[in-house]
Amino acid sequence: MDFDQIVTMCVHVLGCGFASKGQYLFGRVSMQIKLIPGDSAGTVTAFYMNSDTDTVRDKLDFEFLGNRSGQPYTVQTNVYAHGKGDREQRVNLWFDPAADFHTYSILWNHRHVVFSIDKIPIRVYKNNEARGIPYPKFQPMGVYSTLWEADDWATRGGLEKIDWSKAPFYAFMRSFELDGCMVPGPSTCPSNPANWWEGAAYQQLNPIEARRYRWVRMNHMIYDYCSDKSWYPLTPPECVAGI
Repeated sequence: MDFDQIVTMCVHVLGCGFASKGQYLFGRVSMQIKLIPGDSAGTVTAFYMNSDTDTVRDKLDFEFLGNRSGQPYTVQTNVYAHGKGDREQRVNLWFDPAADFHTYSILWNHRHVVFSIDKIPIRVYKNNEARGIPYPKFQPMGVYSTLWEADDWATRGGLEKIDWSKAPFYAFMRSFELDGCMVPGPSTCPSNPANWWEGAAYQQLNPIEARRYRWVRMNHMIYDYCSDKSWYPLTPPECVAGI
């Protein structure tokens, strides 16, 4: 897939972005992004998949939260399944994402969803339907990237507001790739076990990926909804099941 297959959308002041022309069911999407340099507090750069259905939304979401100069950049991920979201996790990036391009990817198959940065997994959401936990597998999703104003929450819970004297704010995207089952398309594609993303190598993290995943979570995770007792007095069932 290339940029001839996406559409661009901009709204003055509020934000700008692009979307794929088609929707997809399972596969992998990736893009190289260079984030806003300097003081980007109050902005959010997002890269995500979304079913575009309000009450039963499925969504797989990277959100890069703007910061004051010199502070670590935070990426927030979220998973919506059958309309249920509020599954945020936040990781402080271990590099300067505004200095160069880095590759951000979402792998989505029947077994799990894996969010990765430069092939390093930062989040895994497993299919625990056998335990009655919703998993996004029925609704096709489009691919989106947006840059928008969110200074009511994005940086330090909304304490850091946008400094409009620093505007305009630019994030840069390139090398957009998407391989998946386009909908509408062959009805057998989403359930075809021969699709490469359903192969044995993609059913679980390999030992190197698992080690890198543990490293990210031990050293760079700063928020996990699974352990937020003020928001979830009872641990969410997917956290108990193991995500």
